[in-house]
Amino acid sequence: MSQARDPLAARSPVLLMLFGWYLRFWYVPRRFGAVRVSRAGLPQVPPGRSVVIYSNHASWWDPAMYILLGLSLLPDRIGYGPMEIRELHRYGLLRRMGVFGIDPASPRGAAAFLQAGRRVLADPRGTLWVTAEGRFTDPRVRPLILRPGIAHLAKHVPGVVFVPLALEYGFWNESRPEALARFGAPIALAAGTDPAELTAQLAARLTETMDALAVESITRDPALFQPILRGGVGVGGIYDLWQRLRAWGAGRRFDPAHARRSVQGGDG
Repeated sequence: MSQARDPLAARSPVLLMLFGWYLRFWYVPRRFGAVRVSRAGLPQVPPGRSVVIYSNHASWWDPAMYILLGLSLLPDRIGYGPMEIRELHRYGLLRRMGVFGIDPASPRGAAAFLQAGRRVLADPRGTLWVTAEGRFTDPRVRPLILRPGIAHLAKHVPGVVFVPLALEYGFWNESRPEALARFGAPIALAAGTDPAELTAQLAARLTETMDALAVESITRDPALFQPILRGGVGVGGIYDLWQRLRAWGAGRRFDPAHARRSVQGGDG
């Protein structure tokens, strides 16, 4: 495998850490109210085992969430992930983050995915993050349709563990959306099982995890979640300026959070 195609050779831990800081302290906080992980669904990753973390594909933001979740919750693991080769040409820097290109429409692309996956998962610390649906899909769509490639990894990488990850992006009570995540319980698949049956098992576990996250999301209760980062709150602009002046005139501290202002006596 050439260095241009080899995710292990291309990945730079230093650049990944710098990019993670950029996401955490600048890019994501300016666009989200918070990134939260369900307290009932924190990752349970067995030590000394390579892992495939597979998720629904809710948004363009999924790869950024992988990086944030990996650096925040699984800092001792070494993460990689596939991306459609045409998209990776547009975001070439991601190669240095451990992202490798595949062509999902061709048999050669499937073979390249398995080859790269075996390379990544040969290391017990190796973690492969995969958008298993393969295309953007609303998290409410049922049944889930997963691409079969990840199930074949169970055959080619004995002992690999699969962990479902549910992702949602939605608005609660602030002007910026919430990024929500929940991990499911680890799954060890029998290597001799038919790939179609393995895919069905993985889809069922991911569906359970997504349904559990949806129940928590509907509550809009931040106490159910562990915050990974917090972004800006409030509306901003002239509206928040007016509220700040009102608070100053009343001799109280201005709190831009819309939810807390609503509880304390309305927005007016």
